[in-house]
Amino acid sequence: MRQYSSDIAFTPSVKSIQTEKGSRSSYARMERSGGWETTITPELLAFLAELDMFYLGTANAQGQPYIQYRGGSPGFLHVIDSKTLGFGDFAGNRQYITLGNISENPKALIFLMDYARSRRIKLWGKMRIVEGDTKLLEQLRDDSYPGKVERAILFEIEAWDVNCPQHIHRRFTQTQIAPVIEQLQSRIAELEAKLQESKFSQG
Repeated sequence: MRQYSSDIAFTPSVKSIQTEKGSRSSYARMERSGGWETTITPELLAFLAELDMFYLGTANAQGQPYIQYRGGSPGFLHVIDSKTLGFGDFAGNRQYITLGNISENPKALIFLMDYARSRRIKLWGKMRIVEGDTKLLEQLRDDSYPGKVERAILFEIEAWDVNCPQHIHRRFTQTQIAPVIEQLQSRIAELEAKLQESKFSQG
């Protein structure tokens, strides 16, 4: 039984190193003030609504970790209830490493990244696979993606934490930069037209 929600990550060995390195007292204050969130707050909900990718970490029974990229339309990581997230699993390379890991070790981590705003959120929890639930599969379907949802993957949140933005290199998606490029191209065309007009009037 964990005393604090952050104990899911701050094991005795982690706390020992925090003490050695001088950061334990600040994290102890955080724990006493309530610790990490364990349910979906408005802040997390807003973050998820804009999210078009995340990293999923699982491990097999021997503890061998595996990281997988997941992408989709903004909001494709759905809120099922106050503690549960879900997403549709589409056909991929058919290695099924994530499914195999979850079948023998449900512990998982979701790493949410917003490179443009230098924001990241880490979620610890447990995952389970749901097969054949037509209603749930329909809820998780992505209208902008032609692939068929083969199964649902649900993630039950046990704790989550917002990381500081330090050391995050800012990157932008094609969707984010397209309007900027379009505006610049329009301005270039406008200036070129004025230049041509000026040459014509001078000639």
